[in-house]
Amino acid sequence: MTQLPDALFLHRLADAADAETMQRFRTRLDVQSKPKDGYKFDPVTDADRAAEIAIRAIIRDAYPDHAIEGEEFGVSGSGDIRWVIDPIDGTRPFLLGIPVWGTLIGVTQKGHAVSGMMSQPVTRERFWADRTGSWMQRDSKAIELKTSEKVDLADAILHTNSPEPILRNPQISFEALNRQVKMTRYGGECYAFAMLAAGHIDICFEFSLQPYDIVAIIPIIEKAGGVVTTLSGGNAAAGGPVVMAANASLHAQVLQILNG
Repeated sequence: MTQLPDALFLHRLADAADAETMQRFRTRLDVQSKPKDGYKFDPVTDADRAAEIAIRAIIRDAYPDHAIEGEEFGVSGSGDIRWVIDPIDGTRPFLLGIPVWGTLIGVTQKGHAVSGMMSQPVTRERFWADRTGSWMQRDSKAIELKTSEKVDLADAILHTNSPEPILRNPQISFEALNRQVKMTRYGGECYAFAMLAAGHIDICFEFSLQPYDIVAIIPIIEKAGGVVTTLSGGNAAAGGPVVMAANASLHAQVLQILNG
């Protein structure tokens, strides 16, 4: 089978992940730390592993010829279609009991993100994109997502997950952007990206993402009207420094400023 999955299948995967994450949320977990450049503590829990195992099992059964890439268990398989999974994006807030984490399930075709799901079971919300558009569902009610139409930086809201990388990356003119926007906020993880797609945040910038951090998000933002690229303006599905903006005008302005 080489066909792309539909929204029902994305929801099935999210259901399986939610069952694993919710039974462990706000409980005492077995927490370990993985090595990660620039961080003294990068947690992984049994919840991360269990959710990814559950997702992988369903994909392998339904799409045995698809490749799978996950944060916890790496890459398996090969081919034009690849699933890219982050079982818990935002493990730190997950550990703190703060519901800005989510499960990210994305699909690439020939290296380009084509569909994705972000599930947040605490708030009972899902954000996804498929052939029909970009959507948010809460308590079984679905609405189509639309990004902001703001084009004036002075009126724009900027988000980045942590201020820590700012000093480590002086070649990126983040402070110049920070000075020009209306407000900058931190710590929203993948939930902030979903809020960009929903029109509540105008710009997100992340200094260093992995594919599993961004693949699911790209189509959710793009099909809502936004733009997602690397800092150099290329395909963001491979990760790196990533710029997300509500529209093409904002995106062009942000790229110019960040690149100095």
